[in-house]
Amino acid sequence: MQPDARPEITHYTYRVTWSADDQEFVATCAEFPSLSWLAPSQVEALLGLEGLVQDVIADMAEQGEWIPQPFADRSYSGKFNLRVGESLHRELAIQAAEDGLSLNQYVLSKLRAA
Repeated sequence: MQPDARPEITHYTYRVTWSADDQEFVATCAEFPSLSWLAPSQVEALLGLEGLVQDVIADMAEQGEWIPQPFADRSYSGKFNLRVGESLHRELAIQAAEDGLSLNQYVLSKLRAA
């Protein structure tokens, strides 16, 4: 993202979970994996992290650094390349044929089940 284009902080991918080690809720952001915020409630953890993300984005913009675009605002083609070894490729092709599926359909069914 352009240094001067600031994304909406609520569009980022947040997760709030309980930390047994800290005995508090911890909020994390997928686009900023090095950031987290601890708080006694889920709401406080999320709000604290959103404020931190906003501060980090402001600092990055001021420094002319690249600002990650929220996953929710990115476009996806639906395609990605995956390299596997020859033996795994053969094994997957055989399993797909035995199930009466194309290799693409077979791998997609396995990804959905995961």
